Amino acid sequence: MRLDKFLVESGLGSRSQVKQLLKKRQVWVNGAVVTSAKTQIDEQSDQIMVDGQELKYEKFVYYLLNKPKGVISATTDDQHRTVLDLLDDTARQKEVFPVGRLDIDTHGLLLLTNNGPLSHAMLSPKRHVPKLYQAQVAGLMDQADIERFESGIELKDFTCQPAQLKILEADETTETSRVQITLSEGKFHQVKRMVLACGKEVTDLQRLSMGPLQLNESLELGQWRRLTKEELQSLEIFQVEL
Repeated sequence: MRLDKFLVESGLGSRSQVKQLLKKRQVWVNGAVVTSAKTQIDEQSDQIMVDGQELKYEKFVYYLLNKPKGVISATTDDQHRTVLDLLDDTARQKEVFPVGRLDIDTHGLLLLTNNGPLSHAMLSPKRHVPKLYQAQVAGLMDQADIERFESGIELKDFTCQPAQLKILEADETTETSRVQITLSEGKFHQVKRMVLACGKEVTDLQRLSMGPLQLNESLELGQWRRLTKEELQSLEIFQVEL
């Protein structure tokens, strides 16, 4: 790998900014100052130091975002802010993308990575990766709705796989409900359409978990963090390079 490419992917700035670091003799490779951007390095074995700090190469990066409403699950868009706009320069340099999508008016957990095989594995219908949502609903959901979810709701264009509906609260005064829904698939507007098929309407939707990853209450809307070592270990069940 070229040295300048390594430095850019390590989050030290653009190619032009990295060249300035080299020109100022701030980059060391295996104990020697290097000034040429074209220098070839072994990113796995060579020691790269910048201003006395050693850099470690990351092939794949993983971001857990608490997506807010009004932001779309895409990498570019001419009209709206995207989830990539909320992340740091490293995420953009590494060309991360969202694993699946959340509607523009849905908030909650979203994983972003540049690991294509992991994304494919987590989204594969054969894997049946569970996704947990919490919804505010206009209307009173009941035992009959629970049974409909369990049997698989039939929509116009497809029949949903069996899903779990848990009623957390049903307020007869306001005729509203708060529920949790667990799906093993994720088709377009699926949660909203399933609730609508039961004669009610989702007024707020939040994703709480996807597979082994869970949304931490301390992560505020619009905030992100890198996955922890324990979370990365939990993704080993997908049997791909991490």
